[in-house]
Amino acid sequence: MNDKWTPYRHPQPAESPPELIVPDAIPTDERVWVPVEENVWFRPLCLSVTRGYWMNLLRVRKSGVLSRHRHPQPVHGFVLRGEWRYLEHDWVAREGGYVYEAPGETHTLVVDPHVEEMITLFQVNGAMIYVDPDGNVTGYDDVFTRLDKCRAFYAQNGLGADYIDQYIR
Repeated sequence: MNDKWTPYRHPQPAESPPELIVPDAIPTDERVWVPVEENVWFRPLCLSVTRGYWMNLLRVRKSGVLSRHRHPQPVHGFVLRGEWRYLEHDWVAREGGYVYEAPGETHTLVVDPHVEEMITLFQVNGAMIYVDPDGNVTGYDDVFTRLDKCRAFYAQNGLGADYIDQYIR
């Protein structure tokens, strides 16, 4: 007898949260995209309040600049559509490409005007610390500020403040 196709027979840990399945990660409902700046939105996929990270899709249309920021922990990105670059580097992240951002890195994400739409999956650990060109802190985002932004936006656009709850782990 081959047990290879037999599912696990025991219960999962009681404390383990349920899986998170997002069948429409790139949504057709525009109300799911939370605005960040002009031409820039994010779509939450997982907000881990217990581990201090978030997974999201970042979308930029036509062209845009995401605020200059520093990461105290690593960030992972996978480009799904279009391309983007950092003002501080000479490489371009293109569709199908993976980017690892080391802790301590400070950079300014740019989508150039020839790109109609860029969508990148990012896992952001810890925080994004916004800085001016000299490194002076001007603000920050973490999983909790992202959660607050989602609640406020979804409350005003008809999805309801609790719409974001399904993505919290």
